[in-house]
Amino acid sequence: MSTIGIILAAGKGTRMKSKTPKVLHPLLGKPMLAYALEAVQAATGRRPLVVVGHKAEAVQAAFAEKADFVIQDPPLGTGHAVHSARKAVPAGTRWVLVSNGDMPLLTAQTFQRLIEAQKAHDGPITMLTVEVDDPRGFGRVLRKPDGTVQAIVEEPDATEEQKRIRELNVGAYCFDAEWLWQALPKIPLSSKGEYYLTDLVGLAVAEGRSVQALRLEDPNEAIGVNTRVHFAEAAAALQQRINRRLMESGVTLIDPTRTYIEPTVQIGRDTTIWPDCYLRGNTTIGENCEIGPNAYILDSKIGDNCRVFASVLEYAVLENNVDIGPFGHLRKGAHLAEGVHMGNFGEVKNSYLGPGVKMGHFSYIGDATIEAEVNIGAGTITCNYDGERKHPTKIGKGAFIGSDTMLVAPIEIGEGARTGAGAVVTKNVPPYTLAVGVPARVIRKLKKN
Repeated sequence: MSTIGIILAAGKGTRMKSKTPKVLHPLLGKPMLAYALEAVQAATGRRPLVVVGHKAEAVQAAFAEKADFVIQDPPLGTGHAVHSARKAVPAGTRWVLVSNGDMPLLTAQTFQRLIEAQKAHDGPITMLTVEVDDPRGFGRVLRKPDGTVQAIVEEPDATEEQKRIRELNVGAYCFDAEWLWQALPKIPLSSKGEYYLTDLVGLAVAEGRSVQALRLEDPNEAIGVNTRVHFAEAAAALQQRINRRLMESGVTLIDPTRTYIEPTVQIGRDTTIWPDCYLRGNTTIGENCEIGPNAYILDSKIGDNCRVFASVLEYAVLENNVDIGPFGHLRKGAHLAEGVHMGNFGEVKNSYLGPGVKMGHFSYIGDATIEAEVNIGAGTITCNYDGERKHPTKIGKGAFIGSDTMLVAPIEIGEGARTGAGAVVTKNVPPYTLAVGVPARVIRKLKKN
């Protein structure tokens, strides 16, 4: 007996005061709707149906490969939105899970509990509820004297006594599909000219059918996003969830409240994350590393036993036992091999630094290939851009580049070669020779080690 998920994402999100559709606002690196899509698909095992309306094209373009879409036009409420999806539901669907695109904290496990509860229920509806002190504008759950659900009353329609009810409607349901399709046309038109999905509860009760309520175990899952304030609350709750998972897996967070880690980041055990770090995208960090304080790392791969202090890494690779900082900057294409040391105020772009390379402070390395055990003195610059094109620099194994050397690319420094401090190198330097001056010239041969 199959289950399909329908996610409602047609609202304008006017209280966000944004030109961007609400469900596309990035929440810890991913559009808010992505969380609902992933959870619903994991719970049902099928691509969800997403009902869109306001700026539908943008939402569809963002998730074309992850969902099927239904256009709600005109927007006539949540009941009408689900009814709009009727024709897109595959034949043979037995259960229909309905949730909202602005509820990013509901988990796949919660949806699975909801589905299983409905499968074991002889009534047509199982709904999620939560008990909290702050109603956040949610509808109140009214119960009969015997404790069964009687109705949902929306906050604007609630009496003062009803407003004191702490059990709230979360807005996620699992329906018996056959009953749902015959009941949706019976929803009455509201005073606002809309058809509310919540009215199905009253219809089921009027038929003498049972409506089951499943209470959330974690109230944070009920945080919905209508304003920027709600958005920040959801981000904080999601970050707390991520941080707890990492700490339980063996990662040390010195101050979790001052650490930003996106859900796609992977961190090995016995790694320590200091405060004010921002770990983003498809970043992986190995074991026994020390990151921060004040590190920004995006889509980078870091091996074991690395140290990154107060530095920026973007699309970079660090092998094991690398240390950087403070104030280092690795740009796209930077690859630091085993045991590389990079001092303060260094920058590397589109370059490979081989095993054991030592790169002094205030240096820039771009479009370069540097072999093992090279020493790069402070203030070294690869002059790789001639105003039109980028040019490569190659430095052989064991070379020693003196402080304030300018390497005017294309250029090649041979194995074991040396440059004097302040040299401006415009011609290739042969292996095991010393070049000095402006422009640099070879003055003598060197002994091989």
